[in-house]
Amino acid sequence: MSTEPLPAAPASPEVIEIERALTRITYLSTRARQHDRLMALAGVPLDRAAVALLRQVADSEPLRPGELAQRLGVEASHVTRTVQQLQKSGYVTRVPDPDDGRAQRIQLTGAGREAIDRVRDAGARGMQLALAEWSPRELRQLSALFHRMVDDFLTHAVDEDTEQPPGARTGGA
Repeated sequence: MSTEPLPAAPASPEVIEIERALTRITYLSTRARQHDRLMALAGVPLDRAAVALLRQVADSEPLRPGELAQRLGVEASHVTRTVQQLQKSGYVTRVPDPDDGRAQRIQLTGAGREAIDRVRDAGARGMQLALAEWSPRELRQLSALFHRMVDDFLTHAVDEDTEQPPGARTGGA
């Protein structure tokens, strides 16, 4: 993380309330009981680490295990164990790296794609139930603001290894 000092001025009351709300939703969404309920609804018997890895692979091109570890913010050995578990279960496969014949990338199988689709569908249905009283306008507004907030967080985040914001380019334009 960045070692840059925090701003000298205290956070505004609005930012304090946003931080509190994010803390609450993070807590609620990462509880083991919530995960177990989601997996039961989706019919997918996976732990939280496996689901996080499947989500990451599903949202990108096939990745090397080291790239997965970096994106997930975990040690490479953790990714190796999780990939082995998912490979044995038929959710991922290793494919040759087109850029380096000695390396391999992790790719979803059809069963992996189906599993992550079911997990996402179950999560979205739960969210739909929780937000059923919200108008389409309010939902669009919340979605736009969440995306904007995530983009701003990413813009201001500093990668521990490079001390560059993620996605920042070095060199030319």
